[in-house]
Amino acid sequence: MSLIRVLYKPLGPLLGVAGGLVAGRLSGHLWKLVSGDDEPPAANRKDRGWGEVLFAATLQGAVFGLVKAAVDRGGATLFDKVTGEWPGDTGDDDKS
Repeated sequence: MSLIRVLYKPLGPLLGVAGGLVAGRLSGHLWKLVSGDDEPPAANRKDRGWGEVLFAATLQGAVFGLVKAAVDRGGATLFDKVTGEWPGDTGDDDKS
């Protein structure tokens, strides 16, 4: 692994934190659009049904997964454009 690729390692957690903040806000906005409530229901709320709690969790998980993939891919793409080296697995390794 080259020195340039090693320099990318500390960027991953920083991008992850930023992505988490964006995902949290986005999932909150989506929940409000879908349900009209300001916050998704907590799993331990007695006054909320299984369907609502599980749907809210599914929506939140999908948003976090989407944002994480977009942030990771965008960070790697930008790093590649700036340095000329892809920071992750290139798929060129022959594992047979």
